[in-house]
Amino acid sequence: MNDLIVFSPLYKNEDVKICFELYNEIIKNNNLDYANSFVSLLIRLAEKYNLYGNLFNSLLTNLLINNENSFSLALERKHDIAINLKDIVINDFKIIFKMFNTDFSCLTLLQQNLINNFVPSKPVINQELFDISRSLQNSLTNCKDVNEFYDTLEKFFVTYGVGKFGLNKAFRYENNEICPIIHIGNGRLDQLIGYESQKKILTKNTEAFLSGKKANNVLLYGDSGTGKSSSIKALLNEYYKDGLRMIEIYKHQFKYLPSIIQELQSRNYKFILFMDDLSFEEFEIEYKYLKAVIEGGLEKKPDNILIYATSNRRHLVKQTWSDRQDQDEVNINDAKQEKISLSSRFGVKILYTHPNRQNYLEIVDGLAKQYNLQIPQEELHQKALTWEIRYGGFSGRTAKQFINAMLGR
Repeated sequence: MNDLIVFSPLYKNEDVKICFELYNEIIKNNNLDYANSFVSLLIRLAEKYNLYGNLFNSLLTNLLINNENSFSLALERKHDIAINLKDIVINDFKIIFKMFNTDFSCLTLLQQNLINNFVPSKPVINQELFDISRSLQNSLTNCKDVNEFYDTLEKFFVTYGVGKFGLNKAFRYENNEICPIIHIGNGRLDQLIGYESQKKILTKNTEAFLSGKKANNVLLYGDSGTGKSSSIKALLNEYYKDGLRMIEIYKHQFKYLPSIIQELQSRNYKFILFMDDLSFEEFEIEYKYLKAVIEGGLEKKPDNILIYATSNRRHLVKQTWSDRQDQDEVNINDAKQEKISLSSRFGVKILYTHPNRQNYLEIVDGLAKQYNLQIPQEELHQKALTWEIRYGGFSGRTAKQFINAMLGR
């Protein structure tokens, strides 16, 4: 591992470091006293990194796809690799390729079986990510030589990119860093019943953004429970393979937006900063940070970043009748313009309203079909209308809660 150049360091975790030290003792120094410790540590790492099958190769695969370096980042950006850089990378891959083909026959049959055929008890949280990693692991394991090994990884980095942004769809900002959200829903836009015109406007803007054309920040506003947030989240599953990624930002984090944007602007993905249920009371000033980022600060917002927000308020900042009669404000119109200035920075505003009785029942029918709920339509409608009276009126959220209740029975 000390001989690696471009892919050095291959790991940063202390447990992984110990794992490779044990590996060297066993394979290079033929010291089998460390065999049990090596296997035991691999099993613990399997739990942490969701390793599968050949644990050692699975660990190597995980480290490779998360190693951000001049080679992997250049391929993510679709840049050509210079000949001298390729030569150095191939030299690195000679070392890693040899490790992929390690002969563990010096271990006991039980130890070999654990390493080569491990099936974790931990459930797979992100099946799509797991399948991609597993497919790469199989391809790398079956490579006949270093050149094929290079070609396989080159194709992977061009297709998926590298690191946390390469394979993950959604992220949040916590502890001063952008962290992947592993468990996300698998909803798609065609599963959201109704609101066809709203979804069309949203997808048209998003597709323009992904194709490199001019696109606007979007505000989805209106009644609660109508699918505003679900519409935005569904975009991830529709356009993930086209390079869309989403970062969830809360309003108390707006002061960190410049540093978040700085990290995202050099990556070859299209990022949506998602702000859910966005609104501000009169005493909250965080919206000023957002205004500056969207439009108004000296630094231009990068072309690979848009802001999509949802709110029950069209103007986002709370306004009161007393604002119109404020005796302390000399220029009342200026105060009014200040409060609507944030909303005006969203070029596309999409209104979501509560469905009527017929639309509500259509949503119930659609959800019942999606979940294969076998119940006569007349009975279903009767129960759905009773549920609506008791639990909050006509909305997509009410319909979904009703279907969940029926499935639970």
